[in-house]
Amino acid sequence: MLKKIRDFSELVAFEHTIFSAPFMLIALLCASLQKNSSLWFGFETLILCLLALIFARNFAMTFNRYIDRDIDAKNLRTQNRPSVDGRIGAKMMRYLILINALGFVSISYLINSLAFALSIPFLFILGFYSYMKRFSYLAHLVLGVSLGLAPIAGCIAVLGSVPLWCVFLSLGVLFWVAGFDLLYSLSDIEFDRAHRLFSIPSIFGESKTLIISRCFHGLSFGFWGLFVWSFGGNAIAYLGVLACGMILLYEQYLVSLDFKNIPKAFFVSNGYLGFVFLGAIILDGLLNG
Repeated sequence: MLKKIRDFSELVAFEHTIFSAPFMLIALLCASLQKNSSLWFGFETLILCLLALIFARNFAMTFNRYIDRDIDAKNLRTQNRPSVDGRIGAKMMRYLILINALGFVSISYLINSLAFALSIPFLFILGFYSYMKRFSYLAHLVLGVSLGLAPIAGCIAVLGSVPLWCVFLSLGVLFWVAGFDLLYSLSDIEFDRAHRLFSIPSIFGESKTLIISRCFHGLSFGFWGLFVWSFGGNAIAYLGVLACGMILLYEQYLVSLDFKNIPKAFFVSNGYLGFVFLGAIILDGLLNG
């Protein structure tokens, strides 16, 4: 049983939840400040939102592994994934996709009517990403949209609506994710070209990819600044944005030095970023809320 749990965790890359969870929590905290003049939004909302996030991620990752298993089998970097080496078969993945989709829709129903109404469109977006690389190099942006749904979901859970500050927060997430996915995709540039898969690195080359990634991260920095401004944040929140900007600069610097630094830039730098921003928002809310 423990081995199966470990295999499933590897299948869905559960540790990657650190990318989206902090921004959903930021949205929950800010929405609660707007509605209740308090950071705390309640245990029930927290549990429901975390469950929804887990079900949505598990659905998206399992669906992606299921659709990509033929491609992953040819790539040396991905040949040891549970979806490829037989540890988790195609039939089991189909069950997992269905279970997690139903789980996400059910939890959305318990949150509120708008969350329930948007649950199927959200699943469609999450699933659509898996097909993009087969016909468009805009897959990086679709991945960004997928993770950008997390803060929108947080706002919907508390407010039942999506204010402008949440749109800015989500757009920041979109370009942040697209920017670091471009860097990560540099690892597969030759494979994508050989197998006619669409990605910005395979179409435009390494130098232009680095420039586009930097532009995307510049947009992230700008949109997160707009988020703090439109929400009415104070100095600590702006310092959080500045800290995120420094992390993004460091990430770009690491990759520009040597592509061997891509894993460190992808997992370490981005892993810290969301929690640094979350910490700044919490401190700003406690001192000035």
